[in-house]
Amino acid sequence: MTDAHAHRRALLMMIGATLCWASAGVLVRHMHLHDAWEITFWRSAFMTLFVGGWLWQQYRANALRKIAAVGWPGLVSGALLTVMFIGFIAALSATTVANTLIVISIAPFLAALMGRIFLGETVAMRTWLAMVAAFAGIVVMFVGAVSHERWIGATIAAIVPVAYGVNIVILRKMRASVDMIPAILIAGVISALVTAPLALPFDAAGRDFVLLALMGMVQLGLGCILMTIASRQLSAAEIGLVSVLETVFGTAAVWLLAGEQPSGAALAGGSIVIGALAADQIVSARRAMRRTPAMIT
Repeated sequence: MTDAHAHRRALLMMIGATLCWASAGVLVRHMHLHDAWEITFWRSAFMTLFVGGWLWQQYRANALRKIAAVGWPGLVSGALLTVMFIGFIAALSATTVANTLIVISIAPFLAALMGRIFLGETVAMRTWLAMVAAFAGIVVMFVGAVSHERWIGATIAAIVPVAYGVNIVILRKMRASVDMIPAILIAGVISALVTAPLALPFDAAGRDFVLLALMGMVQLGLGCILMTIASRQLSAAEIGLVSVLETVFGTAAVWLLAGEQPSGAALAGGSIVIGALAADQIVSARRAMRRTPAMIT
């Protein structure tokens, strides 16, 4: 596989990750269960089972060795993911899906800055311009929401992008030496242990279990696995920029499937975000094509 093909494959995986993550709001809004601690517990528990099965399928008898190989970076990454898991559900319980995702959208800027500062990764000018344009779109979305939404959820949500940026740096730092997917398993275990006492007594039943299983296995587990694999090929800035799509996809999903209608400002801002991302990737693809020698037939 050529570098261009590997990069394109990683990009598609990252887009797939954002689609997985974007389903969270719809799943939560269709639950009878409203306790953020219990939702986080079951989501973490189902994710742990899913990722554990993934690792077993990949490594069989060597699975435990692979988990141990992540060392302290894996533990730190797992702790950061735990903060993100808990913070995200807590924010959803205190404000709208759109507001939560809008605040989390500052993640690409933090990821790019941290990648530049701590990893020395070069960020192309077009990517900086795309992030500035995306940030402008986020501001438009946010300004349309501040007048009538609760600030507690937004404040909680702000914890998530900070943890996300640090985690991306760790994943990028470790990509060449060990498989960091076990860090997701570690995060699931930590998150389940932390939230279990606060989730008692458990009230989830019936359809809620199906939705919680989907959240744990697909929305969270598969999404995190795709991002971790993509991080081996994409820069921190690219990962952060593509992750902005979660805001757009998630806002659209709860609007169409859960009736949580976004404001006109949210729609306008979302269009700017998509446009910025599309422009960045179109320019990147054209430059890659010019660098690739023509195939002789």
